[in-house]
Amino acid sequence: MLDLNFVRGNLELVEEKLRLRGADPAALLGNFRALDRSRRDAITQAEQLKALRNELSHQVGARKKAGQEAVALMEEIRALKDRLDILDKTAASLDEQMHLSLSSIPNLTRSEVPTGSSEADNLTVKTWGHKPKFDFEPKPHWELGEALGILDLDRAAKLSGARFAVYMGAGARLERALISFMLDLHTTRHGYTEVLPPFMVNSKSLYSTGQLPKFAEDLFRCSDADAEAVARGEFKDNDHWLIPTAEVPVTNLYRDEILDESRLPICLTAYTPCFRAEAGAAGKDTRGIIRQHQFQKVELVKFTRPQESDAEHERLTRDAEEVLETLNLPYRRVLLSTGDTGFSSAKTFDLEVWLPGQGLYREISSCSNFEAFQARRANIRYKAASPGAKGKSEFVHTLNGSGLAVGRTWLAILENYQQADGSVVVPTPLRAYMGGLERITR
Repeated sequence: MLDLNFVRGNLELVEEKLRLRGADPAALLGNFRALDRSRRDAITQAEQLKALRNELSHQVGARKKAGQEAVALMEEIRALKDRLDILDKTAASLDEQMHLSLSSIPNLTRSEVPTGSSEADNLTVKTWGHKPKFDFEPKPHWELGEALGILDLDRAAKLSGARFAVYMGAGARLERALISFMLDLHTTRHGYTEVLPPFMVNSKSLYSTGQLPKFAEDLFRCSDADAEAVARGEFKDNDHWLIPTAEVPVTNLYRDEILDESRLPICLTAYTPCFRAEAGAAGKDTRGIIRQHQFQKVELVKFTRPQESDAEHERLTRDAEEVLETLNLPYRRVLLSTGDTGFSSAKTFDLEVWLPGQGLYREISSCSNFEAFQARRANIRYKAASPGAKGKSEFVHTLNGSGLAVGRTWLAILENYQQADGSVVVPTPLRAYMGGLERITR
C-alpha cells in the first residue's frame, strides 16, 4: 500500500505511474482529492465538537460545584453528542472508502523499469549457459515423462481434474531431490533460515502481501471465507485460503511487529506446495505441467533496511540463479516492464529457463523488491539500534523470489538432459539425493 501523505502530495506522479502500468488512474483513484478533503473535514469538525463538548462539560461541573443551574448547558451537550455521532459515522465511512481506494492502487515502479504494456516490452539483461545441441529432435517434457512412466497427467485428471499431475517412481524422487537440494543450497551456502509454514492462511495474510482483495478469483478459498466481506475489505482471523506461494505465510510471520535493526536483513527460505485457481489463465499452457493448480516451490524471502534493499534484491536474484547454474540449466534474466510488473512490486527480475523440447524460454523465478508496499499493509516495522537514533520506527522493505519453482525445474531437467534413447541423465549435483541414480530410464 502507498502512503496516504505521499499520494496526497504527489497525486500527478501517482497518476502518471499508473498510466505507465497500463492502468486507468480515474478508475483506481476516483475523485481522490474530493474524498480526501471530505474525510479530513469530517475529522476536523469532529475534533472541534469534541473540544467544545469537553469545554461545556467543564462548565457544567463548575456550575454544579457553585450550586448553579446547568440545564441549558447539559441540553447543548446532548445536542452535540447527536451531531458527533453523525460526524463519527461519516468520518468512519469516508476513512473506509479511502482505505479501499489506497488498497486498489498498485506499487509504483522504479525509474529504471522499462516502459511497456506487456511481456513483449521486457528487457533481457543477462543470458547464461549454452543451449544443448541434439542430433535428434528434442521432445517436450510431457512426452518424455509419459514415455518414462514418471509423469501421469491422465490419472491426475481422474483424481482431481485438469491442471494436476501425478509423479511416479524416479519422477517423484526427482521432485523430492530438487526440494532438498534447493533448501540445502540456500541454507548452507547462502545463509537463509529454513521455515516450514502453514499451507493455509487467513484473509489478513493475503491482504498484507497484496493478493487480496484484487486477486481473489485466482485463489482457492475455503468455505469459511466470506467472498463478499473480502471485497469490502473486511477480513476475519479465522477464515482460510490455500496459499498461492510461501511468500504469503513467510512475509506475514512478522505482521504487526517491530523488529530490532540488528536482526536485519532477515533471510528465510521455505518449501511449500502452492495452490492457484489460474482464473486468468484459461486456455493457456494446457499441455504438460507449466501451469498447474497445485505445484511445489522453494521460496526466498528477505526483510531489509530500505537503504539496503537494492543490494539485497541483487543477492536474492543471484541466489536463485545459482540453482540454475549449479544444475547447468541455460537461462536468462529479464527486467520486467511497467505493464508486466506485479501489483505489489516496484521492480522485478524474471529468470527464464531454456526448454529445448519447446524451443523457448519460460519463467522459473520472479525476484521482486516490494520496497515498503507490503510492509505498510502488514505493519512490519523496524526500530533503529544505531547510536544517536531517536527510536522512531520505520517500515522494512520486503523482497522475495522463487528459489526455484520445483516443477518447472523438474521439466527443464527432462528437456535439457534428454538422450536419443528417451532416457534422461540426472544432473551430477542431484545424484546423491537420488540414491546414486545417474540416468532415468523406462
